[in-house]
Amino acid sequence: MSNRQLGLSSLYATAAFVIIVLGLQAASSILIPFIFAVFLSIIVWPFMRWLVEHRVPYGISIVIVILTIIGIIVILGATVGGSINDFSDRLPFYESQLRIRLSSLIQDSSQQAYIAFINEQVSNFSPLALIGNLFAQIRGFLSNFILIIFTIIFLLLEASTLPKKIGIIFSINDSDPEFLNQFTHGVQRYLGIKTIISSITGMIVAAFTFLIGLDFPMLWGLTAFLLNYVPTIGSLIAAVPAVALAIVQLGISDAIIIGIGYFAINFFIGGILEPRIMGKGLGLSTLVVFLSLVFWGWIFGPVGMLLSVPLTMTAKIACSYSEKTKLIAVLLSGASDIKK
Repeated sequence: MSNRQLGLSSLYATAAFVIIVLGLQAASSILIPFIFAVFLSIIVWPFMRWLVEHRVPYGISIVIVILTIIGIIVILGATVGGSINDFSDRLPFYESQLRIRLSSLIQDSSQQAYIAFINEQVSNFSPLALIGNLFAQIRGFLSNFILIIFTIIFLLLEASTLPKKIGIIFSINDSDPEFLNQFTHGVQRYLGIKTIISSITGMIVAAFTFLIGLDFPMLWGLTAFLLNYVPTIGSLIAAVPAVALAIVQLGISDAIIIGIGYFAINFFIGGILEPRIMGKGLGLSTLVVFLSLVFWGWIFGPVGMLLSVPLTMTAKIACSYSEKTKLIAVLLSGASDIKK
């Protein structure tokens, strides 16, 4: 291929990438519920398969799975929904108190410039406001509840034939017949284990903040559950708003205790328990995690940050099961996963 042809191909590929990204951003209100429904379908599929293997009719199995999902979401909404509303109502008060507490740490009148800087930063980049915006967007896309449920139903109905259709579309040949099965199993294993570990993290955080006396412990448990899908960075992001609220409500000493507690919880679960269960080969490079947060967050907003690592991990798993794309999986992997 000549240099001119190579340049044109690169230009066309770049233009196509930009168009696709802008299209994803424009259609985010539809794509976010759909992606959420796809991941939820992958998580519940083992339960669905277990029901079918125990001679429960396929249609009844789908009904049981859907009712289970609805029940969990309703219980979660009843438990945490009130906390989200109360937190949103009290957010302006918390932000003003946070500015006052941080400013009071600098008593010298000659440091007024620093106090003004702190007030400006809290106003522009408040960690409490960040969590408020996150849950506002989650509440917004959950308003498409009916769309999510119907998408899950149709995905479960098509589960038996969808792999064959994908194989035909992408012309998967006989030399790699187990690619789709391996890929599906890998994604199910990752999302299933990650969901269980995130649930444990959320429950421990909720219990810990409740015992300390921090307001809205269920809210902080849910935040820890959601952000635990983002390795390393997610734990830090989850701790910041809880520590900020502790500064306002309980004082500096209790805020330090809460920060240490978050570190201990995530060190044990994220640093010891999760790697033992997940095993090697399911990690992402820290740089890839950060870039995926920025990229998907820019496209889909705060919810995109939550979906960033599952989306990137899904791409890595898909690449790792094919000889043609294994190099891409290596580039996405963390340092511990490529050691011989």
